[in-house]
Amino acid sequence: MAHSQGKRRRLVTDIVRRGRLKNPPFPRRGNLLAALMTASALMLAAPGGALASNKTGSAKTSSGAKATKAGKADKAARGPSSRASAREARAGAGKAVQAKGKKAAPPEIRTAAAATTRPARKAAPGASIQEASSAEARLISVYELFGRGQARPALAKARDLVRDYPNFQLAQLVYGDLLAAQVPPTNAFPDNAGIARLRGNPAMAELHEESRRRLQALRERPPAGTVPSQFLSLSTRSRYAIAVDASRSRLYLLENSDKGLKLVADYYISVGKSGTDKLAEGDARTPLGVYYITSSLDPRSLKDFYGAGALPINYPNPYDVRRGRTGGGIWLHGTPPQQFARAPLASDGCVVMANPDLKQLLRKVQIGATPVVTARSLQWISPPQAEKEAQTFTSAITAWKDTRASGNEAQLKKFYLPDFQRSAKKSTEGISVAHDEVEYAQGKRVQFKDMSYLHWRDGDDTMIATFGEVFEGEKSGRTRRQYWLRQGSEWKLFHEEILG
Repeated sequence: MAHSQGKRRRLVTDIVRRGRLKNPPFPRRGNLLAALMTASALMLAAPGGALASNKTGSAKTSSGAKATKAGKADKAARGPSSRASAREARAGAGKAVQAKGKKAAPPEIRTAAAATTRPARKAAPGASIQEASSAEARLISVYELFGRGQARPALAKARDLVRDYPNFQLAQLVYGDLLAAQVPPTNAFPDNAGIARLRGNPAMAELHEESRRRLQALRERPPAGTVPSQFLSLSTRSRYAIAVDASRSRLYLLENSDKGLKLVADYYISVGKSGTDKLAEGDARTPLGVYYITSSLDPRSLKDFYGAGALPINYPNPYDVRRGRTGGGIWLHGTPPQQFARAPLASDGCVVMANPDLKQLLRKVQIGATPVVTARSLQWISPPQAEKEAQTFTSAITAWKDTRASGNEAQLKKFYLPDFQRSAKKSTEGISVAHDEVEYAQGKRVQFKDMSYLHWRDGDDTMIATFGEVFEGEKSGRTRRQYWLRQGSEWKLFHEEILG
């Protein structure tokens, strides 16, 4: 039986009341959002909405509903660590947005389809999710208007959105449902079989989950003035930092200055099909840990599958290697031209972003200097709390420095685990690391500069310290990245890289 307009409105009102944002990111538009409309969950409950969605959502918007064959992708051989990314390209090479051979849609739906063929407008440079110019912010505006009972303005905004972003499947689905909402209940014929098919369609479920996570991330904002708990201290040489919260399908971009880290933008992302905590090659999981951007791959050298470009990270890092983690080719990359975004769990382990969002990120990152934290769920702490947690480690690294300057090899050796390894241009094989350090320091006073401490707890307690050192009387020195492991009350070195 078709829902009445009054009953539908009461359902929307109930959702809005339970889903208001604690810290609404769009204060100028009022304070109501249809917070858990979840990309048409409400409208699909009505037969009229289901019918329209069956024609627009399934045939037009769902990237997984029907796939056209686009040929097999070549191996994306861009360096030695491209295995996971190449697999992902092969797996997704044949996916397309639109399905062929479907029955003609009603005039309203044909109008929507025609709107999607218009050329997309160029995204405004520098736009972030907090600004109305981004695709996601515009989608949330549609939800908001609908939740306030302004169905026609919501429809107009949705129409503009799919015109500007014709490959945004979630926006297409919402647009189709808003069109269906214009159909009088007397014209809405029940189609129980069609509704059941839609509810059981994995592609529809993915779109609903994408919408839920987008709204969750906007309702549950990080407290003002806080930073992810991994960033205890970050040198201003790293102008930006990246943190990924897999539970919210969100990437947070933080800008760094002499005043500390500040959240400046955040974006919807997708992670591995099997979730997180990568263990082995081919497990389709996104690794958890602290990494660095190692390069930026030119999109002209990549398959279309990677979209606007790719940013490889240094997985497996020394801590991963120590624990026997395998695999490689973990990138932050874009989406193919026919796809605006992917499902929350969709990659072979990479972090995938919409191309307009990735383009913004590409302008910010620094090769070798931008840290990337990937976590199941980020914990946000205040800067004073971060400073307090850094103090215990500061005393350990200061003790290491002073012991080295004293020339006491036996005492210095206590700072290293027996399986300590060093990656450097000049091999020190066969030479005691303590002896090598004492010889290098020659008892001189040394100044540490540009200190960064990145903390990671994952069963073990680890710290990644990056710093430069300049000895008295010299103008330049080494840049080191050290990996420390807490054992009881002591910190021990298990790996070091000489960066320059």
